[in-house]
Amino acid sequence: MGTITFVEYDGTTHEIELVDGSSLMQLATSNGVPGIDGDCGGEASCGTCHVIVDEAWAARTGTRSEEESQMIEMSPECAPNSRLACQITATPDLDGLTVRLPEFQM
Repeated sequence: MGTITFVEYDGTTHEIELVDGSSLMQLATSNGVPGIDGDCGGEASCGTCHVIVDEAWAARTGTRSEEESQMIEMSPECAPNSRLACQITATPDLDGLTVRLPEFQM
């Protein structure tokens, strides 16, 4: 299978095995990636799984829904490629994806 790399604000990396059909939030929380809490369980209603998708991968991860945009835009660290990890589903096409974590989650 493939991998997804989560990069903490301080540069620490976590390379996680991609599990097809899981959300990035599920992969991060089940592998103990610090900084991804997923407090709402993947309902796009808390913002505690904010990630910034590497620009080269932005098109492959899709676009934000209105609900996701409302939540993520409340973050002072919102970037054009900010997404909620619970809204990105891992597929083999995402093998090698890198996402960065903001310094603070909501």
